[in-house]
Amino acid sequence: MEKRDNILFSDTFDIKDIDKDGKKFDRVSRVDARSQTHDMSLILDINSELCKLDHSDKFKLTLASSLSLTDSKEPAAFGQGEANWRAYVNGEERSLADDYEYVMFGRVYRYDTSTGAKVSAFISFGGLLACLEGDIRHLQSFVVGDSVYLLMKTI
Repeated sequence: MEKRDNILFSDTFDIKDIDKDGKKFDRVSRVDARSQTHDMSLILDINSELCKLDHSDKFKLTLASSLSLTDSKEPAAFGQGEANWRAYVNGEERSLADDYEYVMFGRVYRYDTSTGAKVSAFISFGGLLACLEGDIRHLQSFVVGDSVYLLMKTI
């Protein structure tokens, strides 16, 4: 996959643990994973009915500002910057989501630089949370308040 402006982060992750502190909700699992290339740690809440992961699984995770295959802007059908993935599903245009099994839409709600060389980006996907932590070089594209698409597929 060539580098696009809308891809904020992409890497393959190995699962370290699932529901380490016990299962809190029936349909939600918390995944603790480590990236293979960029040495990033990820804590991610997923809908366990839609995205079934095992401890031995690896998955590719991509965070993008849009689902467009051509540029960083959403199609005109979205109107006034309001993101809506349904425009791709109902339309004939291919999107980044076509190459993945699990997709969520959310917003960056916190960006923490207090841990020295490592930074953390916190994203909320309608109550399902994610924390991606690592070197600032890999997280410098994240801005609090920005919309983010999370795309996953098992490998």
